[in-house]
Amino acid sequence: MQRKSYLVSKAGSLNNLDLMTEELGKPKDNEVTIEVKAIGLNFADVFTIYGLYKAAPKSNFIPGLEFSGIVIDKGKNALNIDINDKVMGVVKFGSFTTHLNIDYRYIIRQLGDWSFEEGASFIVQASTAYYALVKLGNIVPNQTVLIHSAAGGVGIYANRIAKKFSAYTIGTIGNSSKIDLLKAEGYDQIIVRNKSLKEELINKLNGRELNLIMDAIGGRVQKISFDLLAPTGKMISYGLSLFSPHGSHLNLFSLLIQYLSVPGYNSLKLIESNKSVLGFNLIWLYERVELFKEILREIDNLNLERPYVGKVFDFENLKEAVKVFKAGGTTGKVVVKTF
Repeated sequence: MQRKSYLVSKAGSLNNLDLMTEELGKPKDNEVTIEVKAIGLNFADVFTIYGLYKAAPKSNFIPGLEFSGIVIDKGKNALNIDINDKVMGVVKFGSFTTHLNIDYRYIIRQLGDWSFEEGASFIVQASTAYYALVKLGNIVPNQTVLIHSAAGGVGIYANRIAKKFSAYTIGTIGNSSKIDLLKAEGYDQIIVRNKSLKEELINKLNGRELNLIMDAIGGRVQKISFDLLAPTGKMISYGLSLFSPHGSHLNLFSLLIQYLSVPGYNSLKLIESNKSVLGFNLIWLYERVELFKEILREIDNLNLERPYVGKVFDFENLKEAVKVFKAGGTTGKVVVKTF
């Protein structure tokens, strides 16, 4: 079978991401072949293309973690899945393509009447938010949760999950155009990040303890948030969008400046303040398939609403989709459709 894929010849530049045609072999015994219908974009994809993701290859690889599609072939050991099933799944790089072979354990049937675009917008966002808040953050009812990048895919699901625990949620965004979305999503307080972030946050807390922080920005935003964290509070860092390159190539000087802005945490002071900083990335969870499946089952029990898809691009315009996504002005999930 022939497929079209976006291949990174050498990590470090978006210009090195090119569309190519190649042969895809038959699925192995424990694999299924997916006709990919939609691809969900994540910041991990951007970092992978630019060579900033340690777990990713450095040359001749297909980026992409998230997809939805239709099963068109299967190996003899691929259980509980049938030809023509509509599915959504995750892959450890390789979703920027029209067809792929994948271990059947990393796909699940698409929920209800969801579109393919919605199917490609769920697993990474929901599992990241759930694992961070529930497994790492140990959220309990009525806590106060601060969610940065609140209008993004993870941010939206973090709020929805926190609300299942009756949390008081404060969301921060980069510009005021995203306010209406956060209101519709039920955030209790909204902050447009600016130079007065600390004062704004103190005002929005209004005497409440800050118990949990979801941060994928880093730098000054992370430091201010951590300083206001209450004793026994936890900050979960699951990304550093401040490292996202602005141009087609890496700017090493800019990267160094951003690196120097990353907060450091002294273990003695953590003990004295009784606060915690926890780091997390989804690739770690991918390597533990049984735990991953367990988390997906727990998420299913929450009956979360369908994903919010903010912008959809055609497959031929995937590079433009990456450019728009990494600029940070989008809301919800950015998706590339192949059909």
